[in-house]
Amino acid sequence: MIPYVTIEEASTALGRNLTRLETLWFDYSATKSDYYLYCHNILFLFLVFSLVPLPLVFIELARSTSGLFNRYKIQPKVNYSFSDMFQCYKDVMKMFILVVGPLQLVSYPSIQMIEIRSGLPLPTISEIIPQLIVYFLIEDYTNYWFHRFFHSKWGYDKIHRVHHEYTSPIGYAAPYAHWAEVLLLGIPTFLGPAIAPCHMIIFWLWIALRQIEAIETHSGYDFPWSPTKYIPFYGGAEYHDYHHYVGGQSQSNFASVFTYCDYIYGTDKGYRFQKKLLEQIKESSKKSNKHNGAIKSD
Repeated sequence: MIPYVTIEEASTALGRNLTRLETLWFDYSATKSDYYLYCHNILFLFLVFSLVPLPLVFIELARSTSGLFNRYKIQPKVNYSFSDMFQCYKDVMKMFILVVGPLQLVSYPSIQMIEIRSGLPLPTISEIIPQLIVYFLIEDYTNYWFHRFFHSKWGYDKIHRVHHEYTSPIGYAAPYAHWAEVLLLGIPTFLGPAIAPCHMIIFWLWIALRQIEAIETHSGYDFPWSPTKYIPFYGGAEYHDYHHYVGGQSQSNFASVFTYCDYIYGTDKGYRFQKKLLEQIKESSKKSNKHNGAIKSD
């Protein structure tokens, strides 16, 4: 809670006038408890889980009926109906109500412990971007090892097999998992803010962006115009789709965001071999088509 009664008092304490955003933040949060602000995560996660994958539903339905977007579908032989995708959403919402929501409600003491702040001043862009980058790097590295554990025989049979029910991922399947996996993967997500505490707004942004990234990775589509194509070492949908395609036997492409861990520890060899093989087949097919065209013209 902001420890100032008026905007004038806050301005005096900061030694300057509040920015427009800080004034809005003061008006909204000055009388609200930190616990109440923290619980906004429940609403944000609900909106992300519900709305962000929605365009992918329309894309999948359009592709299934007209072939539109078929060139971008990573596994074009797999079709999902509206009822298939809605069932996935219902399963995710069930997990949200029974696990994710209650976890947010009871985990506030951890936020107090690491001293996530909600007061003034608000963080600047020069603070927000580096912290988010650090959070993504920390989460990616720790998630990699959790994911490898989930692909041990015990981890897969008891927990991770639920997530792999979708061998061809869809956006709504990003958070579709066993309750124990949901809880355990909260550790890598929380670790970054625990090491480098931030403002509540950055914390909200981090949680939302991490889930949006997971949905994009599980989209099942490789769109060439995706802005993530310009992020160095970013895995993306095509990279993670291979992991789901191989399934329970997969010992490849464990990375949640970036590809460097898989490269360093040699867990991308199967993927790189398959990709190289597919490129050779495409190249051979192009040469064959050119050759046949030349024969016909003669």
